[in-house]
Amino acid sequence: MSQKRIAIFGSTGSIGTQALEVIAANPEKFSAEVLTAQTNDELLVQQAIKFNPNVVVIGDEKKYFKVKEALAGTDVKVFAGEKALEEVAAMDCYDLMLAAIVGYAGLKPTLEALETGKAVALANKETLVVAGDIVMKKAMEKRVPVIPVDSEHSAIFQCLVGETRNRIEKVILTASGGPFRGKKPNFLVNVKRDHALQHPNWTMGAKITIDSATLMNKGLEMIEAKWLFNLAPDQIQVVIHPQSIIHSMVQFEDGSIKAQMGLPDMKLPIQYALGFPNRIANNSPRLNFRTFSTLNFEEPDIKTFRNLGLAIEALNKGGNMPSILNAANEIAVYAFLRNRIGFLDMTEVVEQTMNKIPFIETPTLDEYFDSDGEARSFAASLIQM
Repeated sequence: MSQKRIAIFGSTGSIGTQALEVIAANPEKFSAEVLTAQTNDELLVQQAIKFNPNVVVIGDEKKYFKVKEALAGTDVKVFAGEKALEEVAAMDCYDLMLAAIVGYAGLKPTLEALETGKAVALANKETLVVAGDIVMKKAMEKRVPVIPVDSEHSAIFQCLVGETRNRIEKVILTASGGPFRGKKPNFLVNVKRDHALQHPNWTMGAKITIDSATLMNKGLEMIEAKWLFNLAPDQIQVVIHPQSIIHSMVQFEDGSIKAQMGLPDMKLPIQYALGFPNRIANNSPRLNFRTFSTLNFEEPDIKTFRNLGLAIEALNKGGNMPSILNAANEIAVYAFLRNRIGFLDMTEVVEQTMNKIPFIETPTLDEYFDSDGEARSFAASLIQM
């Protein structure tokens, strides 16, 4: 296996930092050629000094000169701004993009990477939620793989290896249930930011942790699964699995079910995506079935965690509705993390936005962008009231 050049778009976030740990542990297999961050210039500089990439991009243009000066003694090229992210994504200095920018902002760089024939390891589910039809069509057109990094989609991807000719009956996405599994609205109405950020099994960034607490994350994953695996909505099921040992399952038309299992550790799906199609030896802790002698499963409580129900509604409706859902959710989560709205208010913001923004059945890319902007503006107006 020759050394693979990796571009990490979102290198200072949870996925990006863990990916760099994988690269550091396998220097003969991987090199970090591109690193990007939105605002965390200090960590970006530390990463650049350690890994000596070809290029770094700081999204916040006000921090360009600070990063440039800090890396003046190196050969690292420094760029800044949203446009620079797209331009660097189109460069020929890397082999695989790890798309780990949080939220909608990851869409344009990912499309640029695919346009130039780069393989994409996708950790940004919002890219497919917002414009999955366009993204996957581009990947097919350019004949490049989109390898999922989310633990659930990585599990499905791994279960499907060698099953190309066998029809999927359904996929089963597992969810831990988050920190509030079993709680009712009279409890959730008083939930604060710090409590919601305490996930029982996974260590993740703030946005995805809140999405997990509201079950919106599982709804976004359902939409992502539709596009990744070319599924109909009724082929995608969610079950609550509190132990987070089975990461997801695939049921085939003969009734057989394949499951991918392991301890909850995001470095495993990251490593699998970077190394695909090869598996790479590591010293990660191993699953001991004597420790986990019981695995539980239950139905999600959609009446209490209505974000999952709204996401299923968007999945079934299609068109620009998932884009509207995602935009409103990003605004709502941003406001909750800043203590401007309550936990249950996030659902109200998303629902009202879905009811307000005009539905487009077969949107163009520009119409996806317009819907996103309109949804964000309306959601923000609800929070200001």
